Amino acid sequence: MSVETPMLQLRSATDALLDELADVVRAGKASAEPAPYDDPMSFYEPDPELRVAKWLQAIWRGRGMVNAQSWRLFFVVVTDDGLIGMQDIIGVNFATIGAVTTFSWVSADHRQRGIGHEMRSAALHLAFDGLDATEATSEAFVDNHASNAISRDLGYEPNGVEWATRHSDPALMNRWRLTRDTWASQRRENIQLRAVEPCRTLLRRL
Repeated sequence: MSVETPMLQLRSATDALLDELADVVRAGKASAEPAPYDDPMSFYEPDPELRVAKWLQAIWRGRGMVNAQSWRLFFVVVTDDGLIGMQDIIGVNFATIGAVTTFSWVSADHRQRGIGHEMRSAALHLAFDGLDATEATSEAFVDNHASNAISRDLGYEPNGVEWATRHSDPALMNRWRLTRDTWASQRRENIQLRAVEPCRTLLRRL
């Protein structure tokens, strides 16, 4: 399964693709300042090899914990420069209310180029057009200005705040919500979905 935009592709995260992307994780290029991830997070592991091992374990664990209500689809982000990050789509009470949330990261070498915005747009197109989601949510620490700006630009509305921890210290997160109607009002026609039907069929049968 894949999603294609004029700028990038989201490709299903096979072990072969993850092996290629591991060098980015090993080099610490998935992290940022201020720290964007809540605990626990493999990217905060200081040992490079253990960091990669924990990152892969989390993905493999997520693959095995799939049911109609709760699932996580992992995608590698591919541009003309190669493999540069990941974009996940996560089903939350999906069989009941059709909600999804997202998680992503981009290599430090490729930030501030609009790629994060394009990745989220691709993920939302798959969620709403491909999987029939009813709403999408997002969360970001209040000082994660890039992620908050992407949510705002894509039509999400503020949906409260909550506390989380990063590096064991408390920090406040913004919550965002995007309805299907709002997404449909600004739907893009230059995003293509490939081989989505087998995934949609499986999720409906679980």
